[in-house]
Amino acid sequence: MNRGNNMQQAAPQQGAQQQTPAQPPKKSNSKSIDKGLVQRVASVGLLFGITILLVALAASFIVGPRKEANFVDNDRMQAVFLNGGQVYFGKITDLNDKYLRMEDIFYLRVNQVVQPNQENTQQAAGNDISLVKLGCELHRPTNEMVINRSQIIFWENLKDEAGENTVPGAVQNYKAQFPDGQECQEANAEAGADAGAGQTAPAGTDAEDDTAPGADAGPGGLAPTN
Repeated sequence: MNRGNNMQQAAPQQGAQQQTPAQPPKKSNSKSIDKGLVQRVASVGLLFGITILLVALAASFIVGPRKEANFVDNDRMQAVFLNGGQVYFGKITDLNDKYLRMEDIFYLRVNQVVQPNQENTQQAAGNDISLVKLGCELHRPTNEMVINRSQIIFWENLKDEAGENTVPGAVQNYKAQFPDGQECQEANAEAGADAGAGQTAPAGTDAEDDTAPGADAGPGGLAPTN
């Protein structure tokens, strides 16, 4: 009887073990969908960024670095220094790797005494400098100059400052004295062709005894010469 009871008790236990456990409810696949959407959006954003980068690089190659002509201040005068020591002041209107073009040109003239004597020794020791407007030289150049780029050491923008000892100030004084522009005279050309004894002057420039207004500059000063 004990054996039979044990068998009857074991039977329900075996039946209970044979019952299939309940399966948990299936989770939603919304997370997997969201993950795939994020990956696609990230891929599109990456491709868009690469495209923008490629366009920027292509534009940089096409445009190139900033050109030297962009540094010219059109509202100011420029000074151009050449290999031979000449300096010209004016407005740079064109600048490239072949040539430089400028207008409204001035240059400095320094009167030097070759054989100073007792009378002019004191004058020779000072600086007799005058500012000359290009155009009244013997060959009568136009108010324009084209300079080979290989002859230029450097150029620079000038400050727009008034003052008798500054080139911009002397140019302002010149334009105030000659509002109608430059008037060349035959006397000036003859003086330039035959400079006085004991003086040297560039071709077409005025000698020391020139009577043009502002022809002679005081020591350390600049004066415009017509």
